[in-house]
Amino acid sequence: MSIATYEEVLDLPNHPEKLLIDVRNPDELAETGQIPTSINIPLDQIEQAFGPETGSEQFAKLYGVPKPGPDHYLIVSCRTGRRSQMAIDVIVELGYRNARNYKGSWTEWAAKQGK
Repeated sequence: MSIATYEEVLDLPNHPEKLLIDVRNPDELAETGQIPTSINIPLDQIEQAFGPETGSEQFAKLYGVPKPGPDHYLIVSCRTGRRSQMAIDVIVELGYRNARNYKGSWTEWAAKQGK
């Protein structure tokens, strides 16, 4: 399993080719905030969002970015890294080959950012 580091996530604004996905529920994001550049796709929507039934246009309409291809560099986060790993398992099963878990997720990000 590939792990993304805090330093890599911190540098994401310099790498628009990488996509950071936060799988927490919208109410959690409203409570805590989210990592800059991340898009929110709740865990219960991951399989449908990345599955073949969701086309590029629909994905872009729902999430504000083009649907990534199977080789796109993906980083997945949540609150503590558990749900993001569950999302990675689904994404990999759907054929995505370059997905990484930001295991520290929001907990590490908030602590290091002083939030």
